[in-house]
Amino acid sequence: MFAYIIRRIFAAVILLLVVSAVTFAIFFLLPRFAGETADQLAAQYIGKNPSPEAIAAVKQNLGLDQPLYAQYWNFLKGLVSGAEYKFGPEPATCHVPCFGYSFKNHLEVWPELSKRIPTTLSLAIGAAVLWLTSGVATGVVSALKPRSIFDRLSMGVALAGVSLPVFFTGALLLTLFSYEWPILDNLQYVDFTDNPLMWARNLILPWISLAFLYSALYARLTRAGMLETMSEDYIRTARAKGLVERKVVTRHGLRAALTPIVTIFGMDLGLLLGGALITEQVFSLQGVGQFAVQAISDNDLPKILGVTLLAAFFIVACNLVVDLLYALVDPRVRLS
Repeated sequence: MFAYIIRRIFAAVILLLVVSAVTFAIFFLLPRFAGETADQLAAQYIGKNPSPEAIAAVKQNLGLDQPLYAQYWNFLKGLVSGAEYKFGPEPATCHVPCFGYSFKNHLEVWPELSKRIPTTLSLAIGAAVLWLTSGVATGVVSALKPRSIFDRLSMGVALAGVSLPVFFTGALLLTLFSYEWPILDNLQYVDFTDNPLMWARNLILPWISLAFLYSALYARLTRAGMLETMSEDYIRTARAKGLVERKVVTRHGLRAALTPIVTIFGMDLGLLLGGALITEQVFSLQGVGQFAVQAISDNDLPKILGVTLLAAFFIVACNLVVDLLYALVDPRVRLS
């Protein structure tokens, strides 16, 4: 098990390095192919009507006149040890992890980005708990009672949940529970440490809108997996041994059907941790997704690069956790 964990962690580090190299090349190599020069990139740090002397100074201080591989190496060093930039007479320190300075406000990217992470974490994790518990429970019950009224009704609701986009369900929930019936009005993010009750109250509608979409997918996938698993020979053997039905379902049936659930859960959670763009826009949440939308509209490359690498980190980290959970769910993984 220890060797399995070490192999997965090493593979995750290599993957993050590859992602960082590809991302860096997209933002700094492809513009050169499109005709953008280092002078044009340096001019974005200065403002309107920059002088040639100012452009040359910024280009030298930021290392934009160096070869691309040297710039990438300096970028990696900045991520782990910080960096110093000279935009004026006094050097500016970019703290770890250094994603550079914004083109627009000349502030460090990471402090601005890190302020948005708690909002996105609260949104993603809360919604994940809802959709995982409701989706898996609905799928299990539907599989145990196939073609029943509950099965047909729940799968019909699941089909509706898959079909309706988040911006529609989110806007509908806001209209009903914030405007028509002001049960949950004045929704603004409150930090969990400040007021846990207000934190949950103001996030319940975003949680439901996200969970309605994802729980529908998980319910259908769980139902299909359970129907296949419960017809296996070892299930009949377990029942013939006299095991109670609850243990047969949970210990033998559900555990075997969890492998695809764990797979897509890691991917879905990693993507949401990288920013739930639509949900954050609908509910005006100042999260990573809204930060990314603003960075793209401003064409602020350091911010876009920071969001991209942060999202890649969450996806790789969640997939690493999924690999470790495989070993717990299915012991055969440890032997492979």
